[in-house]
Amino acid sequence: MARQIDQLTEAKIRAITSVGFHPDGRGLYLQVRPGGSRSWIYRFTLAGRTRDMGLGPLTEVSLVAARKRATAARALVAEGIDPIEAARAERARMMPVQATPKPAGLTFQEAAEAYMADKLKRLRNEVHRKQWRYSLETFAYPIIGNMPIAEIGTADVLNVLRPIWERIPETAGRLRGRLERILARAAVEGHRTGANPATWRGHLQEALPARSEVRPVEHHPALHYNEIPSLMAELRSRSDVSSAALRFLVLTAARTGEIIGARWHEIDWNDKVWIVPAERAKAGREHVVPLSIDALQVLEEMKPLRDTSRGFIFPGTKGRGLSQMALLALLQRRMKRPVTVHGFRSGFRDWCGDVAAVPREIAEAALAHVVRDQTERAYRRSTAIERRREVMQIWADYCATVVDFPSSARRATAAG
Repeated sequence: MARQIDQLTEAKIRAITSVGFHPDGRGLYLQVRPGGSRSWIYRFTLAGRTRDMGLGPLTEVSLVAARKRATAARALVAEGIDPIEAARAERARMMPVQATPKPAGLTFQEAAEAYMADKLKRLRNEVHRKQWRYSLETFAYPIIGNMPIAEIGTADVLNVLRPIWERIPETAGRLRGRLERILARAAVEGHRTGANPATWRGHLQEALPARSEVRPVEHHPALHYNEIPSLMAELRSRSDVSSAALRFLVLTAARTGEIIGARWHEIDWNDKVWIVPAERAKAGREHVVPLSIDALQVLEEMKPLRDTSRGFIFPGTKGRGLSQMALLALLQRRMKRPVTVHGFRSGFRDWCGDVAAVPREIAEAALAHVVRDQTERAYRRSTAIERRREVMQIWADYCATVVDFPSSARRATAAG
């Protein structure tokens, strides 16, 4: 397995004199400034952006306390929540406010809570449900939560959106859509009348810049399929769990969540398939993945850990699977590849069309994409598995093309 970063100890901390960041592991650092001050930093990457979160000075926060704070922040990141923004929201909620009498009529917060109780139960993704609540509690409730929903106008919506529109445009755009839906439902139920003040087209677009003007829309950076054999060669030279998991992801064209949650009981060794259960598949239905010889080899390599993995094929720490950020950290920090894990799916799809001339319905079935056409769905059920088995083995053969990855990458690999 890859060498782990040595964790700090109280003795090591006392001996540190050099300026810079001194790692404790899993994103926690002791920062020493030129003036000699020392503080704790948690470094994380979310939505392709790396940020440093201060956890307090060493004089006030012990090593044990810093690790606890980093663990709490790491859990938020795993759920797609920025711990810095979450901390700001918590401080805002703790600030004393002057008590005001509850207004007559349904308030925006009451309407929003009723909307979420009804609509969000239909969302399969727990992260999306948490993001809904987080955005409303953090940015909307402090400003319009206690207002009668019948009285909310354009100026009130702009008061919510303007402070974050250019700072966190993606979150702000999603929040605007959520406000629009909550206000629309209130109108349907008779709690308000008139135009919806959160409507974008022909309304808020005249007061706020388009997202494309604030920050260009960034798609998942994908590694071109021509570069995948080189990446796979480098991954095969590594012996850590994250590298094995990433190889399996590339070979199966699966999603990150499906990989890190993969369990041994999902593998059918007789039919040589991996059965992703409906509750972990994005489409909400069971997805059967034919396993190539190379994918089966990855599983064989992981078997020695099976007795201690609590059922996970790619175990992480504390009896769980790998974290959501493990594969991204491997790619971007350790392998210095400025791409996302999700981008490998588009690389596979491009290879299907450009190189292997794989029929569209087979390529889409391999990616577990939902299709609307009933004829195509019937075709998948009847013949897709064996056709996909052939495609996945050809893809594995392509990924195993003998290449010599750059010497700089070899040096990075050797360094851990």
